[in-house]
Amino acid sequence: MQSFSSDGVDIAYFDTGAGEPVLCIHGFASSAHVNWTYPGWVDALTKAGRRVIALDNRGHGASAKLYDPAAYHTTLMAEDARALLDHLGIGQSVVMGYSMGARITAFLAQRHPDRVKAAIMGGLGIKLVDGVGLPETIAEALEAETLDAVTDPQGRMFRAFAMQTRSDRRALAACIRGSRNLMTREEAATIACPLLIAVGTKDSIAGPPEPLAAIVPKAEALSIPERDHMPAVGDKVFKAGVLDFLARNGV
Repeated sequence: MQSFSSDGVDIAYFDTGAGEPVLCIHGFASSAHVNWTYPGWVDALTKAGRRVIALDNRGHGASAKLYDPAAYHTTLMAEDARALLDHLGIGQSVVMGYSMGARITAFLAQRHPDRVKAAIMGGLGIKLVDGVGLPETIAEALEAETLDAVTDPQGRMFRAFAMQTRSDRRALAACIRGSRNLMTREEAATIACPLLIAVGTKDSIAGPPEPLAAIVPKAEALSIPERDHMPAVGDKVFKAGVLDFLARNGV
């Protein structure tokens, strides 16, 4: 992992492959490698002739750990992604995000339309604008004394995941409290680039993709059959759909 400073916050990233760039933004409690390397995305994209850039969001992986929820507003994390493009001298890129990373992708595309050639949102559908995907009770699960003390099933899942990835649970708790930011329907309707919205058919966190696709002018929905939120990340239908979307849109 390399690193750079985004307005004083150290952000770690990797940059591999050659060709048209794809900037990848991971989900909550994950990291660049956990979200994109291990499920086979880096391999699939580089084999397709793409340059793959992925960052560890603030509070995650090898990036700086912050403990004020206000430091995790989605607009700030979108600026980290934009700053990474600046750091690498990339004017415009395809941007792909999963879950929280999809929310960051949407904010980046809406706020900086000149920087996003096309966008892919995985694991986030209508809850971009209508409710938020992850409940704040996950913060309480992360702060609990032990995993056994967590009774909420969703809280247990993320607490166990954070332990598996050896994450800073206090930083993640601040992140979940600060990053659950909605975009208005009017703002979503101004996203001008081609957009693929991919959600597992058993995903209870994201909300369905079709209602959001109906709001964004150049959006299309992709259902990932029989997949819940976590397993959908590396699904072959998701990968094939992304490669087809990029080819059809000439990006």
